[in-house]
Amino acid sequence: MNKPNTPPMSLADAINHRRSVRGFLPKAVPAEIMNAIFEQAQMAPSNCNTQPWHVVVASGNLRTALRDKFVERAKSGTPSKPDFSYVSRFEGVYRGRQVECAAALYGEMAIARDDTVGRNRAALRNFEFFDAPHVAFLCMDRSFGATIAVDVGIYAQTLMLSMTAHGVSSCAMGSLRSHPDLVRDAFDLDENMGILFGICFGYEDPEVPANNTRTSRVPVSDAVTFKDH
Repeated sequence: MNKPNTPPMSLADAINHRRSVRGFLPKAVPAEIMNAIFEQAQMAPSNCNTQPWHVVVASGNLRTALRDKFVERAKSGTPSKPDFSYVSRFEGVYRGRQVECAAALYGEMAIARDDTVGRNRAALRNFEFFDAPHVAFLCMDRSFGATIAVDVGIYAQTLMLSMTAHGVSSCAMGSLRSHPDLVRDAFDLDENMGILFGICFGYEDPEVPANNTRTSRVPVSDAVTFKDH
C-alpha cells in the first residue's frame, strides 16, 4: 500500500513522461503535495553527501511581485548579470539540436523564423514564469565551481521527476539566472548565495499550444560508448 502522497507512477514512467511545460493553470499545488515532492528530492546524491543545493520557492504574492520585476527588467532591456558563467552559444551538433528544439517549439506556437515581434513575445513568457503559480530558484554558494553544480543538477532532475510522479508539471529555466539580485532581495539571501537557474512548476494548461511541443533524443549509440577490452 502506498504511503500518503506517494504517487503510483513508476520511475520509468516518470522519466518517460517528464517534459518542459510552458503554460500553467492558475491552480496552486497543495502544501502536502509540495512537501512530499521536496522531501523526496532531498534524497538526491551528492559528493560526500554535502547536499550543496539551497532552494527557495516563491508562491502567491511573492511570486507575482518577482514576475513583475523580471518582466520590467526584460522590457527595459536591463543587461543580465548572472552569478555563474555559462555557454551562450552552442556549436556543431549541439547547435543543431538547439535549433531543432526551437523549431519544434515555435512551430507549435505558429511563430515564423522572421517574426521578430512573436519571438520577442515568446521570450518574455520566460520572465512571466509561463503563468506558473510557483517558481523555485536553485542556488549554491558562489565559491563553488562546476563539480558542485553537477550535484545541484542531479538534485534538479530528482526534483522534476518527483514532480512528474505527483502529477505536477515543470520547466527548468536558465533565463531565471539573469537577475540574481531580485531573488536574493526577495528571500533575504546572503550575497554569497548564487542563483544557478529556476524551475517553474504547477499544473499544465492543455490549451497552451507550446505544450504540444515534443523533442527527440539521439540514439544511445551517439551518446554512450560501451567497451569491455
